[in-house]
Amino acid sequence: MVKRTLVAAVLTVSAVLAALGAFEPLDAKFLDFQFRILRSLSPQPAAREVVVVGIDEETMRRLPEPVTLWHRHLGKFFGAMAAAQPAAVGVDIVFPDRSYESVVAGSDKLLLMGLLQARRAYPLVLALTVDQSGKPRAIYPPYLALAGSGYALLPVDGDGRVRRFDERLGKAGEALPTIAGQMARAMKVEPGRGYLDFWRGAPFDYIRFHQVLQWADERNEEALAKAFRGKPVLVGMILRYEDRLRVPVPIAAWEEPEAIDAPGVLLHAQAVRNIVGSGFIQTVSTAAPAAGIAAAGLLWFITGSAALVAGLFVAIAFGLVALSTWLVTQGQFLPVAAIFLTVLISLGGRYAWDTWQRLRERRRLRASFGGYVSPGVMQEILAGRIQPELGGTKQFVCVMFSDIRNYTTRSEAMTPEQVIRFLNRYFEEVVGRIHERGGSVTSFIGDGIMAVFGSPNSLASPCDQAFESAREMLQYVARLNAQLTAEGEVPLEIGIGLHAGEAVVGHVGSASRHDYTAIGDVINVAARIEGLSKEAGFRLICSRVVTERLSAGVTLVALGPMAIKGHTPVEVYGFDKV
Repeated sequence: MVKRTLVAAVLTVSAVLAALGAFEPLDAKFLDFQFRILRSLSPQPAAREVVVVGIDEETMRRLPEPVTLWHRHLGKFFGAMAAAQPAAVGVDIVFPDRSYESVVAGSDKLLLMGLLQARRAYPLVLALTVDQSGKPRAIYPPYLALAGSGYALLPVDGDGRVRRFDERLGKAGEALPTIAGQMARAMKVEPGRGYLDFWRGAPFDYIRFHQVLQWADERNEEALAKAFRGKPVLVGMILRYEDRLRVPVPIAAWEEPEAIDAPGVLLHAQAVRNIVGSGFIQTVSTAAPAAGIAAAGLLWFITGSAALVAGLFVAIAFGLVALSTWLVTQGQFLPVAAIFLTVLISLGGRYAWDTWQRLRERRRLRASFGGYVSPGVMQEILAGRIQPELGGTKQFVCVMFSDIRNYTTRSEAMTPEQVIRFLNRYFEEVVGRIHERGGSVTSFIGDGIMAVFGSPNSLASPCDQAFESAREMLQYVARLNAQLTAEGEVPLEIGIGLHAGEAVVGHVGSASRHDYTAIGDVINVAARIEGLSKEAGFRLICSRVVTERLSAGVTLVALGPMAIKGHTPVEVYGFDKV
């Protein structure tokens, strides 16, 4: 239930954010990246090239009058274009809003004559601009009467870059004719709208404005025809600090490869290039990203290691990049940011969820087994290399019982604090010997201890490990007694009993309080055997079952069958005679 709720939450968040356009900036940046990759790996020529005539610093130097007074030069240019016969001409410069006849006599006539020549020979579109308040700037009516017009405007994204063509530029979203759109209509093509396709077509170069005037002065109709005949032409400023717009990819051939802005006329030229060529990049149906988000959400149900999750994410990411980039070459744009986010949340979230669950399980296992097994065995359990049965399972184990003889009498001469301190010192050492041999301490009974060898961690020879652990415990007690004797204390005596057989091992108790232990006849017999150690005169007593499983080289004393309360006699063997 929790998993389904989390998946639904992931899908809902991704879908809502996508619907609100939260991912559009990321998708736009990714589209920029795709254009750069495609242009570097597989540049494509434009279906129909657009010629740019640039008014650059050199032109400004050669024509020193203010552009506002370029009536004579513009008239000559329009006349030259009439000889060249272009498909259409767009003029992306600010046209005069009044007559300047009083400033330069005859200037209006020269410009009007050029406009008349243009009107007869080719479609001409003059740029309409707006002031800082957003109001359209006027063009002197006689000029406007002889040519078409369109706004030199393009939609700008939130990061200041121009990526789209859309004539819905009015304050209320109404369509406004643009210079690129009007040029396209003059060539009998409806402009449409969409993302500018920066893949098709090389970066623009330009012909200097004064070069065209020179061809006109020379009556070099061959040069004019070669440069412009049958082609769309755009005239505009090519200056470093004037009329520039930020671009997603470099589009000016003469500028730095990583230039982040370009003359505005080049963006209008790119729009015309797309309109009369293969069209704009269109966003795919919203159903495709929605399906992608839904499919990505299903990744929640994939579990695995960090390497698997990372590998799967890389594979999906590569596949999405490849698919969306191929779609760009087909004129389609697939927004992938929301899908990427859903993939990341699904895979990363599921991995985090599984990690959290594993940590919970580790804490539970540590709480369940930490007090019983050695740190090494605990690490094996936590690592999953040992799978303890939390219910109960029948296993072959060797059971050890050990206690301190006459400890009650000894403790009567000690304060309670001394009793606890002494026992803790003793248990610290003997438990260490048990853990070192792979045993698990299941309980402390006063001064006694019960340990199991062979569960939860399996051992190749539980009996050997239990016997070696017992022998090391006796060696420790011998060293301890040397210290006690030197201190004038009474030496310590312990008894150990070992028996082996099948026992039911697992958690026993209630849901709120339980212990990991072993139950069965083998436990009872092991406890009784330990009780025989005092009367038998040996510190360690082993049953025949244990003795038969010990490795060669171990010498024990056969004590024969010995009576055990509530059980048939058991054949036992002694080690380390008192």
